[in-house]
Amino acid sequence: MHQQQGGTSSQAIALCASGELTEGGRAVAFDVLYAGEHVRAFAIRYAGQVHAYLNRCTHVPMEMDWQEGQFFDDSGRWLLCATHGAAYQPDTGQCASGPCRGGLVRVGLSEEGGMVRWHTAPLLQPLAF
Repeated sequence: MHQQQGGTSSQAIALCASGELTEGGRAVAFDVLYAGEHVRAFAIRYAGQVHAYLNRCTHVPMEMDWQEGQFFDDSGRWLLCATHGAAYQPDTGQCASGPCRGGLVRVGLSEEGGMVRWHTAPLLQPLAF
């Protein structure tokens, strides 16, 4: 699957089976190169759709999960930063409350045939091994 983004083709990279992302449940973490820097990202399911973001709070650029893969609050309605309590909307990544500036950096995802894939972009690339 290739999509045009900014004149460069996007690559779809297998992330996980669809069943690994449960509604409001544990995230699936993965590593990316964002603007040349090694960054963790995470994928979640919310309102039946899959979403992914860089694991980097907009308040202070540190990882947000309070335990590995745990981003949702107790209600399953918000993504919370464990350090200072910034809350983000799971479906858009936009700041909802707390000390956040703007929204989380979105990672494009697609879901088809029981598989979730993340999509590269000009600033978002797979790690080179």
